[in-house]
Amino acid sequence: MIRAYKFLLRPTARQTVALGEMLRDHCSLYNGAIQERRDAYRHTSKTTVRYGDQSAQLKDIRAFDPERQGRWSFSSQQATLRRLDKAFAAFFQRVKAGQTPGYPRFKGVGHFDTVTFPKDGDGCRWDSTPHDAQTRVRLQGVGHVRVHQHRPVKGRVKTISIKREGRRWYVVLSCDQVPAESLPATGSIIGIDMGVERFLTTSDGVHIASPRFLGAVADDLAEAQRHLARFPQRTRRRTKKHRAAARRVARIHAKIRRQRLDHAYKTALALVGDHDVIAHERLNTAGMTRAPKPKPDPETPGAFLPNGSAAKAGLNRSILDAGWGVFLVILAHKAESAGRTVIAVDPRNTSRTCPDCGHVAKENRATQAKFECTVCGFAANADHVGATNVLNRAGLALCDVA
Repeated sequence: MIRAYKFLLRPTARQTVALGEMLRDHCSLYNGAIQERRDAYRHTSKTTVRYGDQSAQLKDIRAFDPERQGRWSFSSQQATLRRLDKAFAAFFQRVKAGQTPGYPRFKGVGHFDTVTFPKDGDGCRWDSTPHDAQTRVRLQGVGHVRVHQHRPVKGRVKTISIKREGRRWYVVLSCDQVPAESLPATGSIIGIDMGVERFLTTSDGVHIASPRFLGAVADDLAEAQRHLARFPQRTRRRTKKHRAAARRVARIHAKIRRQRLDHAYKTALALVGDHDVIAHERLNTAGMTRAPKPKPDPETPGAFLPNGSAAKAGLNRSILDAGWGVFLVILAHKAESAGRTVIAVDPRNTSRTCPDCGHVAKENRATQAKFECTVCGFAANADHVGATNVLNRAGLALCDVA
C-alpha cells in the first residue's frame, strides 16, 4: 500500500526564514517558467516549450544565481517544473474536451506553499539524526529541522514535501510498501445515508449529529472578514494590521478544517472497525452545490425573475460544511487499509422508495424527517429509510458481483 504521513515541523527562527526563502525562490522559478512558455507561444514561430527544455536550463540558472536558485536542491526544482508541466497538460486536456480551460496562473508568494523532494536522500533526508531520540528531517539549504513525530512511519519513504499552512510548517512523507493492517471479520453489512440535519444515519437506526463547525464560528468569521475588507486590496498599500487581519481569517478557516477532518477520521474509523461492508450513496457534491441558473424576465429586458438563489446558497453552505466529500474519501482509504469493502450505490429515490412494498413516489416523503408510504402506509424516519434502501441496493450489487 501507499500511504502519506503528515507531521508538524518545529523549525528555529533562522530555519523558518530559510523555509520562507525556499518557497519564495521556487515560486519565482515557477512563474519564470510560465512566462517563458507564454512568450514562446506568442512568438511568430509558435514555439512549444516543454518540461525537458526548461529542466535543461536549470544548470545555467543555478550558476547565474548561486545565492538564490543555486542554494536549493536541484531535484526539488525539477519537481516544481514538473508541477507546472502537469498544470499545462491538464489545461490542454480540458481544451480538447471542450471544458472551461483555465490557463495556468502565476503564483503569488503567499499562494505557493509546497516544495517537493522526489527522492529521500536527494536534497533531503528523513530521520537525519537516527542516533538522537528527537526525529529530524534534513533539507538542503535549511538544515536539520525538528519534527513532531506523533506516530511511527511504516514502509519506505519515497518523496518528502514541505508545506506551509498559515504560520505552521509540515512535512508530508509519501511511503510505499506499507503493510495492510486487516481487521478481523465482523460479519456486519451496513448502509449509511448522508444528510444536512444529521451528518449520517445508518441502516441500524443510529444517527450521528451534524457538527456544524462553520456555523459555530460564523459570527467570529464574519467579523474577521469585515475587518479584513476595510483594508486596500493593493499589495503595496498593505500594512502590518492588514497582514494580521488576513492571518486571523486564515486561522479561523484552518481551525474549521482541522475540526472537520478530525470528525471525519473518527467517524470513518468507527464504521470501519464495526462493519465488513459499508454502502453509501454516490454523491455528486459539486453538482449538488452548483448555483441555480438566472431566469431572465421575458417582459422586462435586462431584468431577472427570482430563482431561489438565496435559499440555495444557504443549503450549499450546509452541504459544504458537512464535508461529505472529505468523509467519503477518508472512509475509502481507511477501509482499504483495514481490508473492508466500501460500495457506492445510485442515490436516486433512496428516500422516496418504500422498503416494505417498493412503491416509489415523491409523496412518500411527507416532510424532511418523516417517511410515510402512500400505498401500504409504512412509516419511519426518512433518513433511516434512505439508509435501508442504500443497504438493499448494496446487497443487489454484491449478488451481481458474486
